[in-house]
Amino acid sequence: MYEATFAIDDSSPYTRPTDGTDCRIELWCNDHSDLLYVTGSAIESVLSQVREDIGVEEHVPGDDEAVAITSACLKRRHSTSIDRYLEAHNCLLLPPLRYEDGAKHCRVLALDSASLTDLYADLVDDGFEIDVRTKREITSPSRSSPLLTLDDVLPTLTDRQREVLAFAVERGYYEIPRATTTAALAEELDVSRRTVEDHLRRAERKLLTSLVSYLY
Repeated sequence: MYEATFAIDDSSPYTRPTDGTDCRIELWCNDHSDLLYVTGSAIESVLSQVREDIGVEEHVPGDDEAVAITSACLKRRHSTSIDRYLEAHNCLLLPPLRYEDGAKHCRVLALDSASLTDLYADLVDDGFEIDVRTKREITSPSRSSPLLTLDDVLPTLTDRQREVLAFAVERGYYEIPRATTTAALAEELDVSRRTVEDHLRRAERKLLTSLVSYLY
């Protein structure tokens, strides 16, 4: 089997609101409605467009994220142009669909490499713009993306915290045994040892606090 990911130009109500924004929509279709996971700084604008075109039954807001349940399924309001191509070449669309940067991002499973090649060729011949991101041979499909992604789990570090942490890793501070000390790091960064240790402790605390609950 082969698994591929690619972006395709699309004009659906879920694609248009992401164009020119940092927003991303992940879609799980349930036939009668869609489950949407939306992230970014313009969520209200995105959901407003979805309400107008599809309808939103309920949504749960968060910090730069929201989960929404639509009033209807996108397939019932707008034809999904890629479906007939997938059927023609015995390919499967793996959820979730992702809408980002004004394009639809698909993850597709095919029994052989030639099916993917023919799928791309047919889409391009019919005027679609395809940007293939990955293609690999697999023994089983990878798991679908969770509602909570790595970007959402990782905390926001300051520029200086990221710089000092990355520098410490590069210099071997976290190796066993350590290849350097905070005093040596401070000398190279031209700051005090206390400053280096403070940046490292704050960065470590943010990272560990965010990740520890996912270790169980």
